[in-house]
Amino acid sequence: MNLEDLEIYKLAIDVSDDAWRVYKILSWPDKKIMGDQFVSAVDSIGASIAEGFGRFHYLDKNKFNYNARGSLLESLHWLEVLSKRGKIKEEIKESLKSKLYSLHRKLNGYINITKKQVEVGVKTTR
Repeated sequence: MNLEDLEIYKLAIDVSDDAWRVYKILSWPDKKIMGDQFVSAVDSIGASIAEGFGRFHYLDKNKFNYNARGSLLESLHWLEVLSKRGKIKEEIKESLKSKLYSLHRKLNGYINITKKQVEVGVKTTR
């Protein structure tokens, strides 16, 4: 399997594209105060998944998967801040929130599968 075939990676890229569209419509001050941190957190989800995918040992893989999960939760925080401050429309917030929650569930499943592969003696290499 290649990284590009991994469903959680595809979802992370999709959410990154949506976050970038949000970022582009923000004013310069809003980009500097909230937008930079929002898009950085969202982009970090996919980057961490990719880095973990390239690791050999399941503990190493999941270290990066846990980082991805942390970035995902940070993304939800910034999404809420952007919404509360009236910087994005409610439908945009809800769409992104739904995608992030879906990715969160799938990422948790991926973490659990990675752990179980080791328990039953399945190699976690590509």
